[in-house]
Amino acid sequence: MASAAEQLAANLNFGAFSKATELKKRIWFTLGALLVYRLGTYIPLPGINIEALQQAFEQQSQGILGVFNMFAGGAVGRMAIFALGIMPYISASIIIQLMTTVIPTLEALKKEGEQGRKVINQYTRYLTVVLAAFQSYGIAVGLEGSSSGIVADPGWFFRFTAVVTLTGGTMFLMWLGEQITSRGIGNGISLIIFSGIVANLPNALAGTLELGRQGALSTPVILTVMVLVVTVIAFIVFVERAQRRLIIQYPKRQMGNRMFQGDTSHLPLKLNTSGVIPPIFASSLLLLPITVANFSAGQGPAWLAQVTAMLGRGQPLHMAIYAALIIFFAFFYTAIVFNPKDTADQLKKHGGFIPGIRPGERTAEYIDYVLTRITVAGAAYLVIVCLLPEFLIAELSVPFYFGGTSLLIVVSVTMDTVSQVQGHLLAHQYEGLVKKSKLRGSRRR
Repeated sequence: MASAAEQLAANLNFGAFSKATELKKRIWFTLGALLVYRLGTYIPLPGINIEALQQAFEQQSQGILGVFNMFAGGAVGRMAIFALGIMPYISASIIIQLMTTVIPTLEALKKEGEQGRKVINQYTRYLTVVLAAFQSYGIAVGLEGSSSGIVADPGWFFRFTAVVTLTGGTMFLMWLGEQITSRGIGNGISLIIFSGIVANLPNALAGTLELGRQGALSTPVILTVMVLVVTVIAFIVFVERAQRRLIIQYPKRQMGNRMFQGDTSHLPLKLNTSGVIPPIFASSLLLLPITVANFSAGQGPAWLAQVTAMLGRGQPLHMAIYAALIIFFAFFYTAIVFNPKDTADQLKKHGGFIPGIRPGERTAEYIDYVLTRITVAGAAYLVIVCLLPEFLIAELSVPFYFGGTSLLIVVSVTMDTVSQVQGHLLAHQYEGLVKKSKLRGSRRR
């Protein structure tokens, strides 16, 4: 039987949405902030020859720069002030998470609760500045070294302005994402990446239809791809919502003069605990040799050109290494973000236990055993979703813009945002019920 909250969620309609004033303010704030982000992706970096940049970028678009340009909403191809996007902040967050498992001081801060979380967030911001400045300087030097004449006046002044502008753009996006999270709806950082990916979708769709009009792609192939995209999206939604629930029981306990009855709960373990991190890391590492070879313009060693040819999209070695990297990072990141021993200790501290499993070390071993099994299924799911576009590109020559990584990000962010909207609508309806009950109580008096 459905719970009261589920029944209330099923009755949500546009009438309830029109009355939720606070939710509408949050949505308008989120849309305004994303509009500011999109405008910033069209403001070019000072001292850049745009025409020469576009010609040079077309040669590098199949490498790692193409991946970064997709996440930045086309800002890399235009070398805008938001060219770095939010990726330095994400990299800093991942590095800090890795360091919390190695450095005892950060691990102690993580266990201090809200105050420790604020300190860790501050360290993440400092590291973001360092990473953004380092990447900005590398971009400035790379633009100066290009033979296409991208930089109008090379020198230290251009490098300084480029570092300050690009680093400032990243810090502004980080602040904007935090504002969306606190004053808007959804996760701000995820929504910024989401808007960057979706912004280029109309151009990609128009390009695919143009290929169909020219006869490069047949109509059955285009229809098959569209049906396949819908099927993959439904598959992603199903798997992202899938959980393995471990039954947790709490015995009877007495607090003061009150006796509390035993309760039953569950420990949810997501099938895909690592999220979209494995495909992002795997694609970045795999595209790095191709980008280096493109920058060398064929003047590098012979072995580099051979390796680049073997790692081309659609090649068997490319598929095999891509799948292996996704599986490795899926297990690696899951081991970082979820510690079975800490979970078992928390259950033992609060008196909870898994039926048939002794609390403590045995519980940690059992949770680790279950987590390993579902991570195998989650890694296989990521490999299927990410390699399917590669097969389409290799076999059918389909310009599949929505790769596995971007598709995972778009679907995951959409699900999270919709769930938050439903949460606000539920809270609004509960507030309305409380007000009605108070009014009825005052009338009876």
